[in-house]
Amino acid sequence: MFSWLKRFDKGMAGVILALAWPTMLEQLMQTAVQYIDTAMVGSLGTDATAAVGATTTVGWLVGGMVSAFGVGFLSFIAQACGAKDRASAARASAQAVFVTVTVGLLFTALTLGLSGLVPLWMQVDAAIRPMASRYFFILYLPMLPRAATIIFGTLLRAAGDTRTPMKVGVVVNLINVVLNFLLIYPTRVMTLAGRTFTMPGAGLGVEGAAIASAVAVTVGGVYITLTLWRHPLISPRGQRFRPDMAILRPTFRVAVPNMFQRFGTSLGYVAFASMINGLGEVATAAHTIANTVESAFYIPGYGMQTAAATLAGNAYGAKDRRQMERLARMFIPIEVGLMILSGGALFALAEPLVRLFSADEAVVALGVTVLRMVALSEPFYGFSIIVEGLMQGVGRTRQPFIFNVAGMWLVRIVGTLICTTFFFGGGAGLVAAWTCMIAHNMLLFALFLWCYARGAWNPLKECGNVHTAITQ
Repeated sequence: MFSWLKRFDKGMAGVILALAWPTMLEQLMQTAVQYIDTAMVGSLGTDATAAVGATTTVGWLVGGMVSAFGVGFLSFIAQACGAKDRASAARASAQAVFVTVTVGLLFTALTLGLSGLVPLWMQVDAAIRPMASRYFFILYLPMLPRAATIIFGTLLRAAGDTRTPMKVGVVVNLINVVLNFLLIYPTRVMTLAGRTFTMPGAGLGVEGAAIASAVAVTVGGVYITLTLWRHPLISPRGQRFRPDMAILRPTFRVAVPNMFQRFGTSLGYVAFASMINGLGEVATAAHTIANTVESAFYIPGYGMQTAAATLAGNAYGAKDRRQMERLARMFIPIEVGLMILSGGALFALAEPLVRLFSADEAVVALGVTVLRMVALSEPFYGFSIIVEGLMQGVGRTRQPFIFNVAGMWLVRIVGTLICTTFFFGGGAGLVAAWTCMIAHNMLLFALFLWCYARGAWNPLKECGNVHTAITQ
C-alpha cells in the first residue's frame, strides 16, 4: 500500500477527476430523476410500479445498442485528439450525425412497432399489459432525439468536454421533474410553508410520466445537437455527411463487438427480468426498486470509466506507452476505493432508500436483502468497469464482448432459470436470482483481472511505440 502511495501522481489524479466528475454529476442527476419518477409512479400503487418497471430492461437493450455506436466514435475521436488530428475528429463527427439519424429512425420503427408485444414478452400480468404498452410507446416515440443525446454526448466526452453533456442532462432532468408534477397527478390542493394553493394537474398517471420523459428527451436531443454544431474542435459543420468508409470502417470495428456485447447482455437483462416478473408482483416491485436504488451507487464506476476510455484513447493516439501505464496505475486504485465507499453506503442506506419507493413491508424487506447482498460485490465490479473502459479507449472491444456475454448467459441466466424453475419461487426466487447476478459480477472480475495481468488491454505494451492509432 505504501509503495503505491509513493507513486501517487497528484497531477494525473487531478486530470482524471476533472474529466470524471461532470459525468458522475450528470449520472447522479439522471438517477435522482429516476428516483423521483419511481417514487411518483409508486405513489399510484404497486400495479403502476410494476407496469413501468416491467419494460425497463427492454429500454436498456435499446439504449445499449445505440450507445455501442457512441463507443466506436469515442475510440476514434479520442485517438484523433491524442494525435492532434483535428480534421479526422471533425470528419468522424459528421459521420456520427449520419449514423445517429439512421439508427434513430430504425429504432423508432422497431420500438413503436413492437410496443404492444413487449409486455407480453416480459410476462407482465395481463391486467397491467395495456398500461405498460402505452408507457413504452410514448417513452420511445422521440427515439431520434434520444439517439442524438446518447451518441453526441459521447462525442463531446471523447473530445474531453464532459461538462456540456452534464449541463444538457441537468436541463433534461429539470424539465422531466416539473412535467411529472403537472402530468401525473390530478389538480389538487397543496400546502407549502403554511400556505395553501391549488396545484394544476392533468391526472394522466403512468402515461403522464411517459409524456414528461419524452418531452424532456426531445429538448435534450435538440440542445446537444446545437451544442455539437458549435463545438470548436469536433463541429461537423462543413463536412460531408455521406458514408465515409475511411471513418466508418475502424469505428464499426470497435462498435460492432460492443454492440453485440450490449445486445447480448441487455437481452440477458430482458430474460432475467422476465423470469423475475414470473415470481409475482412483490418480487417484481422489489426488483424494480432495488435496480433503481442500486443504479445510484454505480455512478462513481461509470463516471470513471468514461474518463478512462477518453484518456486511454488520447494516450494511444499520441503513441505514449508510459502514459498508458500511468493511467492504469492511477485509475484502478482510485476506482476500487470509490466503489468500496459506494458499496458501504449502499449496505448502510439500503432500507431507508427502499422505503422512499414503497410502503409495502414485504417489498421493503425483499429489496433491502438483495441490495445488501450486491453491495459486497461492488469493489470487484468496479475493477472490471475500469479495465473495460481502458480497452474501449484503445479500440479493444472483442474480449469484453466475450467476457460479458458468456458471463451473462452461462452464469446469470442459466443459474436463475434453474433456481427459479426447480428450487425457489416468490421472494426466495428473487434472492436466488440476485445471487446468480453477483456470481456473474465476480466472474467478470476474475476475467478482467486475468486480462489486465497479461497486459492484453494495452496494445502499446505488445508492439512498443509503433501502431496505427486511428486506422487500425
